[in-house]
Amino acid sequence: MSTENLTETAGEKKPLFRNIDADDPDPETTELESACMNCFRSGRTRLLLTKIPFFKEVVIMSFKCDDCGYENSEIQSASEIQKKGVHIELSVKCAEDLNRKVVRSDYTSVRIPEVELEIPSQSQKGEITTVEGIIDRTIRGLTQDQESRKREHPDDATAIDAYIEKLTALKELQNNFTLILEDISGNSFVENPRAPSSDPNCKIHYFQRLKEQDNILGLYSPKNVASIDEDDKKEPRKDQENQLLKPIAEDAWGIDDLHGEVLQFQTLCSQCGSSCETNMKLTKIPHFKEVVIMATVCEECGCKTNEVKSGSGIEELGIRFEIRVEDKEDLTRDVLKSETCCLKIPELECEVGPSALGGRFTTIEGILMAMKDQLQNEGCLFHDSADDEIKKRLEGVIDRFDEILALNLKATLVLDDPAGNSYVQSLADGDELDSKLKIERYERSFDQNEELGLNDMKTENYEE
Repeated sequence: MSTENLTETAGEKKPLFRNIDADDPDPETTELESACMNCFRSGRTRLLLTKIPFFKEVVIMSFKCDDCGYENSEIQSASEIQKKGVHIELSVKCAEDLNRKVVRSDYTSVRIPEVELEIPSQSQKGEITTVEGIIDRTIRGLTQDQESRKREHPDDATAIDAYIEKLTALKELQNNFTLILEDISGNSFVENPRAPSSDPNCKIHYFQRLKEQDNILGLYSPKNVASIDEDDKKEPRKDQENQLLKPIAEDAWGIDDLHGEVLQFQTLCSQCGSSCETNMKLTKIPHFKEVVIMATVCEECGCKTNEVKSGSGIEELGIRFEIRVEDKEDLTRDVLKSETCCLKIPELECEVGPSALGGRFTTIEGILMAMKDQLQNEGCLFHDSADDEIKKRLEGVIDRFDEILALNLKATLVLDDPAGNSYVQSLADGDELDSKLKIERYERSFDQNEELGLNDMKTENYEE
């Protein structure tokens, strides 16, 4: 397999990371000869670089030894470490919950409080599995040396057998239980079988990492690096002259100098990973505030993206918009959705998290089209293995999106931004609101402040 960002097949360039698809004629797996950790003979490792819809790029690895029959599989994240860690609590109440697909990284800790089960972070390799698969793997690990344990330590073996019975009872759903995943890298995921609706059995909370957790991931702030030479702060090193990113003095650019200027910097395409340029501009939205608009066009795969970030800090209050979409004029409203804003359409029981569409400046029609396109292109976690019921439900939701866009179905679009950095245009004159737009400002909860990094306790702990 080529190590370039794009591969060529019959003259056609394809992204290195492609969506999981059973009908892909050329999945481009790579086979490597590697040593078997069981018999130390030679085996074969297969690598598949792919993208999980609603998640990110991963490398799936599978090993098999023909001599002793040993097999092993694992998954590693191929995307960047997320800005925040993720804490997931899943209430397992039925067989559907046991069959939920779970993606967990090397840095994921697993807990089931009801049976006092805890799998520490970095004790197992990352994998794609199910809730039942996590329990099965634990049972296999406990039974691995039971025969020798019964001969040498019969009391310990008896206690382990009793614990295995508790885990087996979980698989049989004799009682409800809670599965807790905490991943400091933010690269873990639990399937929502009710997508695109909200998941009542699963709670997801994002948190700011502590300094020690950043260090585990290999992330260090300048204050932590003792080897920084003080002279480098005063004048650039000679080798910085050839670097892509060069340091800029703090007073070199004022806020007034940035207005009207289009800045360019090198980045990687979010779809194929090729090198491309991003254009960035600071602009003022009337009746709102200053924002930074970034647009990227990839010449290799044709991907076009735009992203909007707030040019000011987090507001004191969160903000919630409700917009009735009934006629053509409603579809033309300008909308600024920040990267901390959730979207909801109650009539479709459809809810989109803050990171799904990112930050963008568009119209009501543009937001609805973006939501529809994402559901249409990436609606199922695994297209080939998705349940027919899930596929049928998603198709029904997509059809109803078409009805809203064609104005055959009246609907309400709700934007909820705890950071207060989102905006919806009013169609009334001046600063008044029209009858189809409602705005509510609210006090943030403790969890919302923590996700935004505003809790004093977390901030002080990190800065120490």
